[in-house]
Parts: sequence; C-alpha cells; structure tokens
Amino acid sequence: MNNWKKKFIIIWSGQLFSILSSSIAQFAIVLWISLETGSAEVLSFATIAALLPQVVLGPFAGVFVDRWSRKWTMILADSFVALCSSIIALLFYLDVIEIWQIYLLLMLRSVGSAFHAPAMKSSIPLLAPEKELTRIASINQTIQALCNICGPVLGAALIVSTNMSVVMLLDVAGAAIACTTPNPEKTETETTNNVLRDMKEGFQAICSNCGLKWVMVTEVLITFFIMPVVALIPLMTLKNFSGTAYQVSLIELLFGSGALVGGILLGIWNPRIRKVVMINISYIIIGVSIFVSGILPPSAFIIYAIFAIVQGISMPFYSGPFTALLQTQIEVSFLGRVFSLFDSISLL
Repeated sequence: MNNWKKKFIIIWSGQLFSILSSSIAQFAIVLWISLETGSAEVLSFATIAALLPQVVLGPFAGVFVDRWSRKWTMILADSFVALCSSIIALLFYLDVIEIWQIYLLLMLRSVGSAFHAPAMKSSIPLLAPEKELTRIASINQTIQALCNICGPVLGAALIVSTNMSVVMLLDVAGAAIACTTPNPEKTETETTNNVLRDMKEGFQAICSNCGLKWVMVTEVLITFFIMPVVALIPLMTLKNFSGTAYQVSLIELLFGSGALVGGILLGIWNPRIRKVVMINISYIIIGVSIFVSGILPPSAFIIYAIFAIVQGISMPFYSGPFTALLQTQIEVSFLGRVFSLFDSISLL
C-alpha cells in the first residue's frame, strides 16, 4: 500500500497504450461500417456482437477471475484480443473482409474483455488505500477520456492515410505492451468447486447490502436507456446533422475532452461528498443533455456539440464513485464475480 503510486504509474502507462490502440481500432471499425453500409441495422448488429459474449460469459468469467491469478488472467485476455485483431488485420490486408467476419471477430474480442475488465477492477483494492479508490477511478476515467479524444482523430487519419490492416496491427501492438505491464498476483480466495454455487455467492454478496443493491438496479436501468443512444451517435451525426467523417470525429473528440476535464477535476478535488449523491446528480445532467440533443433541429450542430462536452464532463462523476462504491462495499474475494455479474446485466 505504501508504494501504490509507483505501482499505478507503471500500470497506467501500459493501459494507456492498450486503451489508445483499442480506441483507434474501435472507432475505425465503426466508421468503416458507417461509411460502407450507411445502415443503422448493421451498426446495431456490430454493437450486439461486441457485447453479447460479455453478457453470456460474464457471470461465469467472474468465478474464474476470483479463482485464478488476476495477473495471468489479464495477460491471457490481452493476448487473445491481440490474436483477434491480427486476424482482422490479415483479412483487411487480403481484401477479403466481409461484415459477418467482423461480427464474429468482434464477438471473440469480447470474450477477452469478459475476463480482463473484472480482473482489473477487482485488483485495484489490493494495491491502493481505500480513501484513494475514487481518485484512482477518476484517473482511470481520465486515461479512457484521453484515448477517446485521440482515438477518433488518429482512427480517421489512419483510415485516410493508410488502411484498416495497419489500424488493427496497432491494436495488436497495444495489447502486447499491456501484457508486459506488472499486474497483481492472486490473493487467497475461498471458492467452492461448483461454478454455479460460486456465482450464487457473488449474487448474495450484492443482495446482502440493501442500499448497494438499489444503486446497482438504478445503474442498470440508466444503462438500458443510454446504450442505444451511444451505439447510434456516429450515425446520428452523419444523418441528422448531415455530418461527415470529420464531424463524427469532432463529436467523439468533444465528448472525450469533457470526460478528460471531468476526470481531472475529480482526481484533483477528490470530494468528500457522498458517492451516491454525486452519482445521482450526474445522472440528471446526462439525461437532460441527451434529451435536449434528441430534439435539436439539423441546423443546431453547435449546440449538439456543446451538450457532448457536458455529457463527457458528467461521466467521471458517476462512473468513478460507482466503481469505488463497489470496491469499498464488497469483500475483495467476491469482487471478480460482482463486477462480472453487474457488467453482464448492464450490457444485457
């Protein structure tokens, strides 16, 4: 615990390269699908393909995250994602890529994420003091925001100047760098040999905390209404506001800039306000801004862009406190299962 800052600097350095390369690849795939097909249906199917394995495998993955070495879980997950990206790169290089192949490989990449995300989140309380968890979550959000800013810009630039195979190879390189980053070893965790029983124990760990249970239910409901908007933002920019690839990138850039500012503010400020209060205020701000964006006329692109910034600033003020809330209210031995179960339900 005394050396937590040094450890996290190393971890954050590796995650920066990994998340940035993934952000570039993700935006490039979305933009390629949007430009090639112009279909909301195809874009929605691609989103489902990228989420469905995490929905199905998440509760099972959490059991093994709590059983296995979290270090090797993350390394193997990153390696598998790199393999999938290299296959996509090869298909683009050979110019034989088809939409169904993208669906399949997005699903396989999602398998790796099903193990990596809960392993990473459940490791943090083992490495840092409890009072610093909100700040650490905000810095993680800042890194994500920085990548959201640079990813679309670099993704669009690389598509214009090179090709999709180069973009996907960058994702391979980012995953390789993440594999070399030091990660926490396994801690002693009491689990049974029965997967279903371990899953049930993770669910009971949530239900035993009545207040936390309702916070998670609210988060799931909010996610249910926000996710369709997030999935169609690129197409909304292209069609509703007669945008171009540049304007799609600009909206992503502004949202990421807002999230970067919000993450920095939360990291520096580290307010002692109740976490649930911050979460609820952020929900209200995001909901109002999305509603107003939805009723704007095509000529109001500037206002649409301003609200993208507002949404970005609000994001860390609910995601950071919510993550820290789970990490402080749930025993470490159950965190892998709790994060996996929650992520699965939210994505569903």
